[in-house]
Amino acid sequence: MARCTAPVRGHHSAEARANCPACGGGNYRSNHGSNYGMYSPPAYNPSSSKSGSGSRSSSTNAAKPRWSSANSSVIYTTQEVRALTPIRNSVEELAAKPELDLRDVFLCHAWDDRQEAAKELHDLLESQGVSVWFSEKDVLLGVPLLRAIDKGLANSRIGLVLVTPALLKRLRTEGIADKELSVLLAGERLIPVVHNTTYEKLREVSPLLASRSGLSTEENENSIKVVAIKLAELVKIYS
Repeated sequence: MARCTAPVRGHHSAEARANCPACGGGNYRSNHGSNYGMYSPPAYNPSSSKSGSGSRSSSTNAAKPRWSSANSSVIYTTQEVRALTPIRNSVEELAAKPELDLRDVFLCHAWDDRQEAAKELHDLLESQGVSVWFSEKDVLLGVPLLRAIDKGLANSRIGLVLVTPALLKRLRTEGIADKELSVLLAGERLIPVVHNTTYEKLREVSPLLASRSGLSTEENENSIKVVAIKLAELVKIYS
């Protein structure tokens, strides 16, 4: 008996059915019986298709970190949760030592960003109740800058590195930010915050820093305001 080609080629027209060795001409009813109609392919189900490599799928790439409140409005990726979990563990360990009077975060940034991106992040964090060591307000007149930075790093729970085009430029010249970064990289409490640039460009300048997963404002839904909320959730300890 001739085999029907419908499951492979489909019978979308009379011509296609006529070319089928099983169904062509008057053989259709005799070979299939009177209860069969024209073959139709299965309906497309968008939920069964895979997302493209550049898309964020909320069902496969979203995760809820244990430190995020139930009514939190921000969405984390699984990669962000993996990257931030060891830092959260350090925050909790330090919180168990109330004798330490620590700032929540130390903000490392390029000098050129002090009145723009760095100040914006600082203000957003403080609006979330996060205490921030920020050179613009914490380095007093007459105090050596490097000494003030050393104290700020030693007295903060975590370190943020605001990675911007200005910071990448500074790192190439080994400025103050590079010295801060060297100290931060020696510990396990460092979070890069990539803003207005990419991890690929960071990797060209500092492969070691780029190897640390952190947060990025590269995508529209992950603005610097959302990053600030995530950082606030990370460092807050609820009794």
